Amino acid sequence: MLLFEWILLLLFAAVVLTNLAERLAVPYPSLLAIAGACLAFLPFAPQIVIEPELALALFIAPALLDAAFDTSPRDLARNIVPIVSLAVLAVIVTTAAVAYFGWRAAGLPLGAAIALGAIVAPPDAVAASEVLRRLRIPQRVGLVLQGESLLNDATALFIYRGAVAAAISSFSFTRDTPFLLLAAVGSLLAGYVLARLYLLVTARVRDAPSSTVLQFVATFGVWILSEHLLLSPIITVVVYAMTLARAAPGRLEPRLRISSYAVWETAVFMVNVLAFVLMGLQARRIIERLSPDQMWTSLLFALGVLGIVIVVRIVWILVYRVVFAGIERRRPGLARRLGTRNPRGAVVIAWSGMRGLVTLATAFALPPDFPGRDLIVLCAFCVVLGTLVIQGLTLRPLLLLLRLDDDGSVEREISRARVAVMQAALDSLDGDKSPAANTIREQYAAARKVAEDQHEPQAATKYDRLRLRAIRAQRDELNRMRTRGEIGDAAFYRLQEELDWSELDAAPAGSFQPLTA
Repeated sequence: MLLFEWILLLLFAAVVLTNLAERLAVPYPSLLAIAGACLAFLPFAPQIVIEPELALALFIAPALLDAAFDTSPRDLARNIVPIVSLAVLAVIVTTAAVAYFGWRAAGLPLGAAIALGAIVAPPDAVAASEVLRRLRIPQRVGLVLQGESLLNDATALFIYRGAVAAAISSFSFTRDTPFLLLAAVGSLLAGYVLARLYLLVTARVRDAPSSTVLQFVATFGVWILSEHLLLSPIITVVVYAMTLARAAPGRLEPRLRISSYAVWETAVFMVNVLAFVLMGLQARRIIERLSPDQMWTSLLFALGVLGIVIVVRIVWILVYRVVFAGIERRRPGLARRLGTRNPRGAVVIAWSGMRGLVTLATAFALPPDFPGRDLIVLCAFCVVLGTLVIQGLTLRPLLLLLRLDDDGSVEREISRARVAVMQAALDSLDGDKSPAANTIREQYAAARKVAEDQHEPQAATKYDRLRLRAIRAQRDELNRMRTRGEIGDAAFYRLQEELDWSELDAAPAGSFQPLTA
């Protein structure tokens, strides 16, 4: 019961912090990281223990699926060179730098040092998306960061698993590496097959609660199954999610989609909250076991790891630009594809190396008897806290200083697509001269005219504003009838749902907010 009470208290505090972050225009993961660190050292903080393997599935699987579902294969293909540079090469370089530092400065065994490097190397998909979600930046910069933070997890976990195996058992690079590569290929195939199987099994599910529950069961099931098959769960879940994202929209009813999106957003938020707090509590227990001399030595080492992580990323971006700038001079056509043309965008990418769930969960998942586990977990917590506070809180001022604004490419695509779909609706009414068809035709013609504005293609038409005013009047009357006892709750909730759907239909797409008439 005490654990449940603490979880309720933590979730309430997280909601308060999220609203505070909105007011301060800062990313909420940064405030959560600070709060988790503060809570860890309160004398009445709870003692919460979770199994290491459970931490990976519980924290990473839903957050990874949510991020991968929103990632476009088209955008990944268009930005493949900078994404691979960051998601593969930068992760390897960062891992090597941290591993060397851990081996020389802390005396960690080589396998444990490499595991530390793999744990702190990958920027986090959830941290990056939450930090950048409220900041208007050029679409290309956002796409590169999103693609990197999604795919680098697979690179890091590949190295992590090999390092952990080498540290606790016999691991042969020549013998075991082919099996790891084969597992990666098998993960690609398994993710696609499991997504198709899920669509086949759930094709007749029409109930929103059942559909949402099945989504979570399938997500955790895919992760656990890939673990049992010795595949890469991260690659499997990413491919699974991206396959669903391409195939599901035409098969999922709007009611199920709206419901599931809301639930998933809440679930990922809860996962973030619990991960930061649990890691903070873990760090506290580690520090309590250290003598004063060991504590300061360990903290200085952790700060060294934090510095290496930040500096290596900046240096890597600089090297990337220098190398490909030379190629660009000889072949200017590569400039756009290699992403070397905008130096201010490169600065933002270099400073957007926030760590989060993956770093926390992989550190927490180390076996209890792993060499140097306490020091590694402490370093992971310091790197997550440091990057979210130092980089997360300064990213917005940096954007303002660089004057790096949104290039409007998303709005242009929305405008083009909305004009096309509105025209398709008008074409479907050709030949029908009925009063109803004329009314609908006027509505779509007005929406098409609004969509032609590339700066605000999703604005509400005058017709929609009048609808919203009428719906508010309907709500007021419905509430009065219920208050006077003229209708019961069953009728009230039926009509309330009807008005909810009408208001969703009338409100501007993309950001549902009540409008003034």
